Amino acid sequence: MILINTFLKIKMTDSKYFTTTKKGEIFELKSELNNDKKEKKKEAVKKVIASMTVGKDVSALFPDVVNCMQTDNLELKKLVYLYLMNYAKSQPDMAIMAVNTFVKDCEDPNPLIRALAVRTMGCIRVDKITEYLCEPLRKCLKDEDPYVRKTAAVCVAKLYDINAALVEDQGFLDQLKDLLSDSNPMVVANAVAALSEINEASPSGQPLVEMNAQTINKLLTALNECTEWGQVFILDSLANYSPKDDREAQSICERITPRLAHANAAVVLSAVKVLMKLMEMLQSESDFVGTLTKKLAPPLVTLLSSEPEVQYVALRNINLIVQKRPDILKHEMKVFFVKYNDPIYVKLEKLDIMIRLASQANIAQVLSELKEYATEVDVDFVRKAVRAIGRCAIKVEPSAERCVSTLLDLIQTKVNYVVQEAIVVIKDIFRKYPNKYESIISTLCENLDTLDEPEARASMIWIIGEYAERIDNADELLESFLEGFHDENTQVQLQLLTAIVKLFLKRPTDTQELVQQVLSLATQDSDNPDLRDRGFIYWRLLSTDPAAAKEVVLAEKPLISEETDLLEPTLLDELICHISSLASVYHKPPTAFVEGRAAGARKSLPARSNSNEDSGQRTTTTTTSQPHAQVILAQDSLIGDLLSMDIGGPTIVPPAPAAQSGLGLDLLGGGLDGILGSNEGATSTAAPVVSQSTTGLLGDIFGFNQGPTSYIPPKVNWLPAEKGKGFDIWGTFSRKNGQISMDMTFTNKAMQPMGGFAIQLNKNSFGLTPAAPLQVPSPLGPGASIETNVILSTAGAVQRMEPLNNLQVAIKNNIDVFYFACLVPMNVYFTEDGQLDKRVFLSTWKDIPAQNEVQYTLSGIMLTADQVVQKMQQNNVFTIAKRNVEGQDMLYQSLKLTNNVWVLNELKIQPGNPDVTLSLKSRSVEVAPGVFQAYNAILHS
Repeated sequence: MILINTFLKIKMTDSKYFTTTKKGEIFELKSELNNDKKEKKKEAVKKVIASMTVGKDVSALFPDVVNCMQTDNLELKKLVYLYLMNYAKSQPDMAIMAVNTFVKDCEDPNPLIRALAVRTMGCIRVDKITEYLCEPLRKCLKDEDPYVRKTAAVCVAKLYDINAALVEDQGFLDQLKDLLSDSNPMVVANAVAALSEINEASPSGQPLVEMNAQTINKLLTALNECTEWGQVFILDSLANYSPKDDREAQSICERITPRLAHANAAVVLSAVKVLMKLMEMLQSESDFVGTLTKKLAPPLVTLLSSEPEVQYVALRNINLIVQKRPDILKHEMKVFFVKYNDPIYVKLEKLDIMIRLASQANIAQVLSELKEYATEVDVDFVRKAVRAIGRCAIKVEPSAERCVSTLLDLIQTKVNYVVQEAIVVIKDIFRKYPNKYESIISTLCENLDTLDEPEARASMIWIIGEYAERIDNADELLESFLEGFHDENTQVQLQLLTAIVKLFLKRPTDTQELVQQVLSLATQDSDNPDLRDRGFIYWRLLSTDPAAAKEVVLAEKPLISEETDLLEPTLLDELICHISSLASVYHKPPTAFVEGRAAGARKSLPARSNSNEDSGQRTTTTTTSQPHAQVILAQDSLIGDLLSMDIGGPTIVPPAPAAQSGLGLDLLGGGLDGILGSNEGATSTAAPVVSQSTTGLLGDIFGFNQGPTSYIPPKVNWLPAEKGKGFDIWGTFSRKNGQISMDMTFTNKAMQPMGGFAIQLNKNSFGLTPAAPLQVPSPLGPGASIETNVILSTAGAVQRMEPLNNLQVAIKNNIDVFYFACLVPMNVYFTEDGQLDKRVFLSTWKDIPAQNEVQYTLSGIMLTADQVVQKMQQNNVFTIAKRNVEGQDMLYQSLKLTNNVWVLNELKIQPGNPDVTLSLKSRSVEVAPGVFQAYNAILHS
């Protein structure tokens, strides 16, 4: 960018510099660069820059161009510096020749030259030059001219990218922080921008500047006077600040609100981001929040008057805002109506927001618009419009009938793709409102012959099967689909199989032949494993227990949710914190598309404040362990909760393990062996034989109590003495008698006694918290060591960490508070009640989606299957069944984590082969890496 901008400033009135005559040759340029006349020299440098711009290699002229640096001509100096930035990396040894001139220029009377010199030195990414940059940069950070100071501030960030250790050692970060108090607003803005960039690149991800009321006041003062991009940097920093009380939050909101009227869209969105975050801290029912909500609408509406690209970015951000606070734009529906000349990407985004804002008050307006859109020429847009009508019917219940009427009008147009899309959404409406709109089925059946898209055909088949008892010729209609069964899409085949089974259960006397035909097609003539498995399940159900088949196939279906496409709440909160960035346009967290982003950089909105009648202070709610499976929350602040040391708090008694609940029964009756072998006879012409053996577990289950040989990882050095001011900690974790223990060895390598020990754990993925205070006999004398342990409960606040088993600890003594992070082995979270019934195991395995299955290879396992069973049993991993298939041992195991997440495992062990395949299934698949590591450690112990 610097290269382009500088080149555009060159006063080139014609194309003579780009000519390919002999004068443009290297030897000719060399002689011109060494000419005594300044004008000739300047013209030669321009030719060199022109050649460099079009891709010619002019690095051979490096020494000659460097000689031109000794000049008072600012234009020539800029050109030479531009050349140096481009070629210094390829000629590092020769670049050293320019250092003296750089240092000299940093003390030039002209501030433009001083700034130019320090900027260029920052852009030259050569380690040898950075050593010489420190002293000139230190002077420029204290320069009397603000232009030089703001340039030097950015240079610190560039230097940090090259050599982070050098910046920290030379004290540049402290100087940069001092610039936050600068009298010039642009210097403040550049200092904020530089600190933000350094913070992003910092491995720890911890804030470099402690934001307090004084610092915030300085930033808010500079906000009104700096350029638009300076305002964006300052607003982004303000978004990371959490006010200490409602009054401060309200004050910041009042000072930021004028930015909403700015002409630059980036400033507006950045201001909206800060206000959205601060509104979470204020009482939601307060008058101030109501006023602020009204003020946010006009600037967002104004953004939709910009060019299409800006409109799209604004719409993607508005989509998030509407999901979080629909009240802001609830009266602005008309601005989201599609214009004829809007690009398709803008149209589709407006359509999505229209549906989110749809309510009983504006549904008539919305339906009128959507019906109009359904007559457009753009097929994709028409499909989305028709689907939007269906979504409105599901969302606004009182207007469902009106929406259905609109869809029927569209079906009457006989436009093929409109009809097919309408049938798809009507199927969803039937799911939402059962037994309410069945009178329109006859109209739908009239269009049966025109359906050629798999989704539409599948939807129509579902409708016929669901209401087969009300359609006289349902068997004929379904039979017509059956004629080309093998040519149909898998989606249609599966739906057709289920629909015919439903029909048979409702009208068994005259459809027996039809159901036998479809079961035969699905199980004997199909290569699709999903279709074949479903066929076998239906076949066995119908042949063994028709009553159970009726309960399963005709079971009451869950109603469709009003908003199936809403973002998950914790993700939405994180994206709100990233409004005006790429994350808010992609609707994905930065970690999804930025490699190497620090886990600590993840953001989340603060907890919404609740009224407290006694004190009037804001309170927040923490998440504690529940008796049902928990959703692990997104990670927020990583270290903040460690700063308040609770030394003598009450003892927390760990909750009793929740009783195991039934997860369903194996309806096929053949047990594990029957299920896993059900496909082996797929080509047989007879119905599958149902095994009657459904009782008992294998004899290799060893009970619930953990044995004395459960795996305990060796201790590791959590806090080295050099970091702990002589306090050395080695530690590990173990599970004993159903309790998690944190086992530590404290060693005093200092010259003074240590005492007053206390421990605090940060919020973590499994809610670990001390169940009792840390007990260490005081004092711990110099050179002494002591073994201690802390019993941990899982009743603490839950917050997702990266990795999942990361635990951040603070330990206090009379010297200081020491922080460190350690990894908790996953096996200590395995509970003693993790054994599933065989049939429950089967049904759970089938219920968990295929995408939640993860496979690992355990290498170097020189154990027999029985030895694996025994070792895992001692660590609360329970073997449900064992099979031998073609000489390979198959183990099926279950375990339960302390947060009530179940994990089901399949191990394939080939005798003599050290590689064991572990297939793992869980509804919370994020626990898979930790479980794999636990298996690996236990089986190698």
